[in-house]
Amino acid sequence: MIAPAPAVPRSAVELRGVRKSFGRTTVLEGLDLEVPHGAVFALLGPNGAGKTTTLNILCTLVAPDAGTATVNGYDVVRQAELVKASISVTGQSAAVDEVLSGEENLRMIGRLSGLTGARARSRAAELLALFGLNDSARKRVATWSGGMRRKLDLAISMLRTPPVIFLDEPTTGLDTRSRQELWGMIRDLADDGTTVVLTTQYLEEADALADRIAILDRGRIVAEGTAPQLKARFAARTLDEVFLAATGSHIDEYEKEIA
Repeated sequence: MIAPAPAVPRSAVELRGVRKSFGRTTVLEGLDLEVPHGAVFALLGPNGAGKTTTLNILCTLVAPDAGTATVNGYDVVRQAELVKASISVTGQSAAVDEVLSGEENLRMIGRLSGLTGARARSRAAELLALFGLNDSARKRVATWSGGMRRKLDLAISMLRTPPVIFLDEPTTGLDTRSRQELWGMIRDLADDGTTVVLTTQYLEEADALADRIAILDRGRIVAEGTAPQLKARFAARTLDEVFLAATGSHIDEYEKEIA
């Protein structure tokens, strides 16, 4: 008898009452958040608001102190391995092997991700071309610029297309043209059904790219909706004005995030 297919989870990502403290400092205070399938969801907030901590919890790197969080229907604590198999992650800093070439980095991670040797080679070639890295593909990454390493890190996150991709400030260090090219790639992923959750310090990026936006301040969601909805709610012309009205500050005025 064939087992029934698992039910499709209601949301790609869901947090309910999530709390997290580091020592005496509370970073998240009863966070509630829901991300629909196939959406580009931008999480905004000043440094120290808890954005990276939220992503770390969703990626199973940090356990919440209270509350529940699920990704692709799997609990981040009780079903961490299933969560890991459902996601791809790019952090704020490029995590690449500087001894290897760009091509070798992609092929190695491709094989570790379960791709066959042939598919790892072909996918590496596709991504090197997509990110404009062909000319340096066989040079050691140690000789690359910071922007090139960032592109390689993003290419690695796209080697396979899991249900959910987390991007923590993905376009930091990229020039305007590269940033806009990445927006197109992210939009294509979402159009194909992948859910993309990203943090960004560029409000125009969220405005241009995100289907929904949540603003996090001092561990709580203080505003959420589409860009037009948020502008209408705060009678604002830009997301910068929305952010200032929702948090009482500009995006770069807070202390560095704890975790």
